[in-house]
Amino acid sequence: MSKVKIFALGGLNEDGKNMYVIEKDQDLFVLECGLRYPGGEQLGVEMIIPDFKYLIDNQSRIKGVFITHGHDDVMGALANLLKQINVPVYTAPLTALMFERRAKAEGLKNLNIHRIRRNATFKIGSTEIRTFGTTQSIADGFGVAIKTDEGYIVYTSEFIVDYDTKNEAFKFDITNITDLGSAGVLCLLAESVGSTKEGHSAPRHRITKLIEPYFEEAKNRMLITMYDQNLYRVIEVIELANKYNRKVVIYDPELRELMADMARLGYYHIPAGLEIAPQNYDNNNENVIVIIAGTGSNIFKKVHKIATKEDEKIELKPTDTIIIASPAVPGTEREESSMEDDLYKESANVYAVDSKRMFSMHAAIEDLKMMIYLLKPKYYMPVKGEYRQLITNANIALDMGYSATNIIVLDNGQVATIDGGVLAKQYDHVDIEDVLVDGNENLDASGMVLKDRELLSTDGVIIVGVVINHATKQIIGGPDVQSRGVIYLKDADYIIKEVGNIVEKTINDAVRSRKFDNMECRAEARDQISRYILKQTGKRPMILPAIVEINSSSED
Repeated sequence: MSKVKIFALGGLNEDGKNMYVIEKDQDLFVLECGLRYPGGEQLGVEMIIPDFKYLIDNQSRIKGVFITHGHDDVMGALANLLKQINVPVYTAPLTALMFERRAKAEGLKNLNIHRIRRNATFKIGSTEIRTFGTTQSIADGFGVAIKTDEGYIVYTSEFIVDYDTKNEAFKFDITNITDLGSAGVLCLLAESVGSTKEGHSAPRHRITKLIEPYFEEAKNRMLITMYDQNLYRVIEVIELANKYNRKVVIYDPELRELMADMARLGYYHIPAGLEIAPQNYDNNNENVIVIIAGTGSNIFKKVHKIATKEDEKIELKPTDTIIIASPAVPGTEREESSMEDDLYKESANVYAVDSKRMFSMHAAIEDLKMMIYLLKPKYYMPVKGEYRQLITNANIALDMGYSATNIIVLDNGQVATIDGGVLAKQYDHVDIEDVLVDGNENLDASGMVLKDRELLSTDGVIIVGVVINHATKQIIGGPDVQSRGVIYLKDADYIIKEVGNIVEKTINDAVRSRKFDNMECRAEARDQISRYILKQTGKRPMILPAIVEINSSSED
């Protein structure tokens, strides 16, 4: 009999940063390694990634990391992980190509990447692994099944049920899923992002019907914003351009690389003669559609640059038709709103596709019901979503007759143990923290850097500099007071003067009592200045006193 532990290092009670661990006896299988984009309050943070400490401490037990598709929320932190531990990675061909480019840019070498089919059965050590194709917004998506003595642990990844998809790289593998259900499923981990939406996501995930009227009406150039990892919709736009005899300019180099990968793998070929390379594009071309793509907030920054006439190739014209088909994702709302404002200033023909009519390619209620019906799991665990979405997903299983005792709702770090096919009543816990990435470095776990940034952004900073004689401790220079973001100096000379007086008095008092200590004096001055500034202005700025000691003769 197998002892199985299931827990998340990210992806629960949040949108993104997905990482799930299946511990079968002594073997560890890791599902996904994603990032999350920060909120507006996390100043300067580029991304948030899982805490890898548990994996680093147990790296010898890791049999494989499975990356089910090429989205940042499941793959964006993989390079960060592989910089610290070298473990085998299993993924489909397209995702492998995407990651290898990223790894090369990060300077990663000696990668252990295994290319696997979307529908495959193989062994890692003594454990049987099965994969099954899922319909996602990017090609080559798949789910994973890990065999135990009591049945499979199945992870759906992202999926929708769509019977009309013709492209094999996007097809939903209902046959393999049904076979897994017949073989026996111990626990099903199913995504929750779309669990609040009624019905099936299909066909409401398609944008062709929503944007085709603009193709019919537009007489001049068209520009459309898209996420470059949503290849399903990119292909829809290319096919519409072909239908209406419009040339296509793919303005994003990453998307051009992705489309080249799709062609190389035989997944999709842009119709011959349809594409114009950006270097051959002229701003006067009218019968074209320009696809402006990117990830996260980058896409909005790109379009903002175009709207403010800072782009070297594209200059907007009043006759342009602009379609915004890249709705804001959490953490990017401000950039999206600013982009729209600037676009409306340049063109009257700006259309934002209604996100309520354009379903994301995540499982809606009926999709989840079908997955549960086909797999018939003993235990059901909602993953991948905010807490309200996890609960809504759990309620779907309840509505299908599952007992609450067979539904597992966890938070990041909580560990569900299934021993001999029976779920333990108590959850264990793995200690984890969010890891904030700023440039090439991880920020301190305490968040002090962010607190300082927030303080600077709201209440400003006051810097006080004093030079003293190292031997006598007499003040020989200053105080020099600099204020930024706190007060208007010309209107507050008395405040500036008093801040200097506080520092002088603190130093002189300590010298007279023969208790001078540089660090203690700075701390005392900081506290007194903080109280004074709060009383005078109502603000709590960052106070930075600097007492510089130099060797100088007493005559100087």
